[in-house]
Amino acid sequence: MPKPSILIVDDEVFFRRLFTEILAEGGLYHIEAVGSGKEAMDCLARKNVDVILADMVMPEICGLELIRRTRSFDPTPDIILATGNATVESAIQALKSGARDYLIKPCNPEQLRHTIKSCLEQRRLIAENTLLQSQIRLYQKGQHLAGQLDISTLFQEALTSLLQELGEGRGLALLANQADISQVCAQGFTEDQARMLAGRFLNITRTMEQSGTLHLSDYPEVSEGDQDLRACWIFPMNTGNDLHGALILCNGRGSELVDSLPQENLTFLAEQIAFSFRNACQYQGARELIYTDDLTGLYNHRYLHIAIEQEIHRSERYGLEFSLAFIDLDLFKNINDTHGHLVGSGVLRQVGALLRDCVRDADMLFRYGGDEFTALLVETDSRGAMIVAERIRQAIENFDFLTGHGHTGRLTATVGHATYPIHATAKNELIDLADKAMYLGKHDRNISRSASDIRDR
Repeated sequence: MPKPSILIVDDEVFFRRLFTEILAEGGLYHIEAVGSGKEAMDCLARKNVDVILADMVMPEICGLELIRRTRSFDPTPDIILATGNATVESAIQALKSGARDYLIKPCNPEQLRHTIKSCLEQRRLIAENTLLQSQIRLYQKGQHLAGQLDISTLFQEALTSLLQELGEGRGLALLANQADISQVCAQGFTEDQARMLAGRFLNITRTMEQSGTLHLSDYPEVSEGDQDLRACWIFPMNTGNDLHGALILCNGRGSELVDSLPQENLTFLAEQIAFSFRNACQYQGARELIYTDDLTGLYNHRYLHIAIEQEIHRSERYGLEFSLAFIDLDLFKNINDTHGHLVGSGVLRQVGALLRDCVRDADMLFRYGGDEFTALLVETDSRGAMIVAERIRQAIENFDFLTGHGHTGRLTATVGHATYPIHATAKNELIDLADKAMYLGKHDRNISRSASDIRDR
């Protein structure tokens, strides 16, 4: 029987040596010691480890983060955390996060040996019962999946877990509203293939009330053009707000779908995924209500601050530039005074739709307030921002807005833009400069101005 393996992770050489000497007595274990969480992850990528003895506080990847990163490992190592700065709160946090046990440095050698021995004994007992081991493994995966609130992350991790249970194959997950498919994730298919298949599967999955296996020879409209697509297992998911999702596992290329599917395992995991799917949809709906402007459907000024902070972090990490544009409708008060506020609201909705056609899918649009809009232009330098600003200005100038009773009217807009980190290196400074550039253009109206124009004056 092979010796249990123990990985010691501590950024202090003294404790690495001390723990190694204590546990090496008797030659009962294979022991390896590393100085950081990153080295630990590199080690775990190469081989399985039974127990990790890790310092709770380390640079970059701490002990708690190590627990989070190893949850999806199969088999999952047990982690015992050690720290010299112990409090009741830190002990509770460690155990709630999934630590097997918690030690206070410097720990008694007998206590350390006993803790490791007890941990390994529990693992041995579990390993002797294959069924129990499988159930616990599934439970751990299910718990992890059930905690996901981001639908994209949930779909990707769900497909990975389900395909691991299947042992081979390809998979896709789709999210659809009443009108069309809004999201597709896939493994083993190209993006174009996945979108095409999602569209073909949608009508089938909408009518399914429970999971089932389909032989695609009975559904030639699905497998058309792909002779390699022979069978699939489908788990449909629905919510109370007309959102529909489905998980679809297909046979691998050049192989059949496994004859005896692990139905119990797949269904158990899929039910956890469905639970998380409902929660994620509710969370997404609540988040959209908080951060979405009721009138135009664009994001509101609250989300603008969050989005800019996220883009600043991305810019700093990858060395990218991005730009912010402020769009203010010229003399919009005349619309309200002449045609009334209902028409004015309708015009603002038309402006929101018009702006969507002027930017890329990756860019973000906001109604900042009143008749003022904002565009966050990702990976866009100052020259690119100038091009987009002019495109927006011209689109508004040339558009016939509906003003009621079959009549139309024209509007103009003034646009100001600033670029990070060329013009500003902080969120509030970027917003202020884009706003000032727009107000500079208000002297002439129907013009676009850069933050550089402010400094040139």
